[in-house]
Amino acid sequence: MRLTRYSDYAMRVLLFLAARPDDLCSIASIARAHSISQNHLMKVVNDLVNAGYLSSVRGRFGGIRLARPASEIIVGKVIRHTEDGFDLVDCGSCIIAPACGLTGALSKALSAFLEVLDGYTLADLVVSRSAMLALFDRRDDPFETA
Repeated sequence: MRLTRYSDYAMRVLLFLAARPDDLCSIASIARAHSISQNHLMKVVNDLVNAGYLSSVRGRFGGIRLARPASEIIVGKVIRHTEDGFDLVDCGSCIIAPACGLTGALSKALSAFLEVLDGYTLADLVVSRSAMLALFDRRDDPFETA
């Protein structure tokens, strides 16, 4: 199974903010920390705000932050929200689908995958907050080479 880049970016945003629970952060700082396009993140952030995962403050001193504690954000729910569909293969157009057990097997596998993610909160993923912050801060250092 492979998640979309959209889900990847959503999790990156959430992890960045979970490491800084008391800060308002800019989309630019998140984009810089992950070396990804700010334009790509704007759509992801807007969706996460509309879904209630993030809150935003407009204006010169504005930014985004988690809308609720990281311990209340279930990873499986985020993934279900950010993924359009979970069709691992196109069984609908396959001539052997009526006699094939692959659809059922993949359905069970997907359920197990999501069940595991449902057992984790965003807080569980921020294993070492100080180490994560140090790695993000290195990206902001203009004299640091990657």
